Amino acid sequence: MDTFLSLVFLASTASGTIANYGMIQPQSPTVEIGKNFTATCVLYKDALSTAEDIYWTNRNTIEIPKTQYTKINDSAVNVTITITSNTGQWLYCKSRRLLSPVHGILLTKEYPPEKPTNLSCEALQSGDRISSYISCTWVSGLKQPVTQDAKYTLFVLYSNTLYKNHTQRGMGIVDLSTFPNFMQLEIWVDEENKLGKVQSDRLDIDANELVKTNPPSEVKLIPEKEFPRSLRVEWKHPIHPTYLNLRYHIRFCTASSKEWFEVPQSDTENYTGSFRLQDLKPDTLYLVEVRCIHSSKGGHWSDWSKSVEARTPEAKPASKPDVWRVIVPMEGRSERGVQVYSKAPVESNGKIRKYDIRFPNKNWETVTVNNTDLDSSFQNRKITVFRKIDISDSVTAHFYVIAHNAVGMSPEASLVIPKISQDLPHVEALRWYNNEGKLWVKWKHPINRVNLTEYVVEWVSVSDGKMDWQREHRHISQAAILGNLQKFKHYNVSVYPVYSGMAGKPRTTVAFLEQGAPEEAPTLRLKRIGKYDVELQWFEIPLDKQHGIIVNYTIFCLLNGKEYLTETILPTTFSYTLKSLSSHTSYEVSIRASTINGSVDSPGTTFSTLNYAKGEIEGIVVGVCFAFLLCVLVVLILWFKFKSWIKNIFWPDVPNPSNSTIATWSPDFPSKPDTPKEGALADVSVMEVEADMLDSKSLFEEEKTCLPLKKDKYLSEEHSSGIGGSSCMSSPRQSVSDSDEGSDSGQTTASTVQYSSVVATSGYKGQTPSLLRPSQGPTQQPTFARSESTQPLLDSEEHPDLLGQEGSGQTQRYPCNPYFRRWPGASEDGGQPAAEFSHLEMEEQGCVAMLRFSPLDEASQQTTPTEEGQSSDGQPADPASSYIPQLNGYRPQ
Repeated sequence: MDTFLSLVFLASTASGTIANYGMIQPQSPTVEIGKNFTATCVLYKDALSTAEDIYWTNRNTIEIPKTQYTKINDSAVNVTITITSNTGQWLYCKSRRLLSPVHGILLTKEYPPEKPTNLSCEALQSGDRISSYISCTWVSGLKQPVTQDAKYTLFVLYSNTLYKNHTQRGMGIVDLSTFPNFMQLEIWVDEENKLGKVQSDRLDIDANELVKTNPPSEVKLIPEKEFPRSLRVEWKHPIHPTYLNLRYHIRFCTASSKEWFEVPQSDTENYTGSFRLQDLKPDTLYLVEVRCIHSSKGGHWSDWSKSVEARTPEAKPASKPDVWRVIVPMEGRSERGVQVYSKAPVESNGKIRKYDIRFPNKNWETVTVNNTDLDSSFQNRKITVFRKIDISDSVTAHFYVIAHNAVGMSPEASLVIPKISQDLPHVEALRWYNNEGKLWVKWKHPINRVNLTEYVVEWVSVSDGKMDWQREHRHISQAAILGNLQKFKHYNVSVYPVYSGMAGKPRTTVAFLEQGAPEEAPTLRLKRIGKYDVELQWFEIPLDKQHGIIVNYTIFCLLNGKEYLTETILPTTFSYTLKSLSSHTSYEVSIRASTINGSVDSPGTTFSTLNYAKGEIEGIVVGVCFAFLLCVLVVLILWFKFKSWIKNIFWPDVPNPSNSTIATWSPDFPSKPDTPKEGALADVSVMEVEADMLDSKSLFEEEKTCLPLKKDKYLSEEHSSGIGGSSCMSSPRQSVSDSDEGSDSGQTTASTVQYSSVVATSGYKGQTPSLLRPSQGPTQQPTFARSESTQPLLDSEEHPDLLGQEGSGQTQRYPCNPYFRRWPGASEDGGQPAAEFSHLEMEEQGCVAMLRFSPLDEASQQTTPTEEGQSSDGQPADPASSYIPQLNGYRPQ
């Protein structure tokens, strides 16, 4: 915005539109940040304004308060402002009577220059001589912002000759044409801007002290077999001593550690080309570097030379081998399996080529180390495994081991395994933690520390079974494991206190160098599915895939893709039952295994709860069966308790008609009626009246005889029933009385009268028929076909004592048969006359039919001609198809 306004202002000034309004003094000044600045605005006549109309703005938008104005006269006004880093670049004088500014100036803000510091110069080696160019560096005294008009000048004065060069801010180079060896130089720097000019302190120095040579060349590191603990270092001078007299500096380190050690400079201050490094480790690879400088008064060190390496010669081992053991109890035996291990001595001074080991109560044995492993730079970490032996639990076993290299043998190392009954204290409160990329273990000292000499920290990789150990001082209570551990690997770390060479009982913990998310999730299995719950089961993640210590398991149950239930389970639990589910519902379940640094989820498993719980259907069936049996039991109990009452209601007792005395109603007939002739049919029709109650036997037994007929009244053949046969009487019905004068068959009650047809046969199911007339000889037993009737009883049936008063004929009384059927020959259309009842009587204790007969003449006693259903000789082919015959000389009235 400020740039745009400046262009507008400049264009206006060039065109002369505002140039005649006035002017600001001073013009485009350089102002010092942090100081006050005063400007004066003078109005011209063309402005048509006075000092009262003037006001000042910064950045063309911010009006400066009038308290900072000073009126000089009617056409001039001063303004005073404090310059800061936020002050705008443009300052404008304006009039309230004018649309355009009166005038504007550009403010250039700067800090005043300060003295440059830390001036340092050097001259580099060029070929075999020193270069004529001197390069210098310093800290500039000009603060930001720095304008483009700032100037920097480097001066070098020697032998009254001044050399200078305009340089960049903070650095510069001066060419002296020839390097002035052994001459005194004076060097300084000037810096200036619009606010001033300053000069640095002068550097008065010997020219040779400015020289920085090349590093020593052809550096060599020479081992000497006679001196296994030293190396000889040789090099060449980078420049001839005529120009410079140099001194050197040497540093070295082992190839495995990269930790540099410096040789004291006082040992190499003389001008020399070689040096012997001493007190080194035998059979160790070392790296060496060398540099040089002009003098001890000061100057510039050269860069370090390239590293050279060499291995010191071997020497006899100076320390004992590190011997350890692993004890495995043997089940069922009072012995222990002992596996002995050995690492090269800390000061092996060479490659261990073999071991001598002495087992308990045996001679020395030699174990050769595989030569293919001898080139390893970590030979001191190599583990040699000896053969396994069995020792008794009641014996204290001693092992002895000696290591050999190419020069000699080591001191003897011993290992003591106490007997099983010897109880040595263990450490307390073992734990582990991670710090700076290392695995640390911490413990508390045993309560009884008598004869405690050291601690052994042992770690075993669970995935591959590799074992290693290290020894710590007796006063140490924590240590970083120095082995080559891997991230996410499971280690069993144990700490053994050692008492005079005998190891006590260990404390063991699970540890990780670094933990991460498990490699895989547990496999979820549905062990049992219920109606409202499901039992889940999973197996522990393999140790080499846990990548840390499992802190918990989390079970997620989803319903329709949304989280329904979440349960957090302890890491030692491998089964769980989800409850509060809905029956007959589909769910998705998964499990998450978590460590402190991550987690992993298993794939979702879908299941559906049951509609019925286990045993629920069986319970319902059993309950229904039990209820049914209970009902049956209740019915049986009620039956046996109220048997007679129930029987009287549903099956009332009916007297046996055969025991009735009505069969002997007339002295004119014998007690046993004559058997009618075979094939003869009684031309009678019997009306059936139902009693109040029927005997159960009379309702169901078919072999029942009909009561004998009495010939008190006669029944007409024309009055036989046309209703189908049934039992004589099945239920009590009202009867319609028939007068002596004979009622017309058409005059009936509303109730239906049921009749029975009487058929004379040789006997109905073994019954003996009654005789009607002795003169006719034996007759067939009448067979009755039952028909229903609601006709009420006749007076003669209700009053049997009136039967003797009927003199117009003879009446015989028959018992009702429950299986009477309608005679096929008896029809209502006149084909065969139906029997007409003139008198019917019902007794209270039975069902009987009263028929009235009248004598027939001889002509009427002839057999009725054969009709359809009879044979040619007059005998019916079937009783059911025969017509009604004359009954022993009587016809029904």
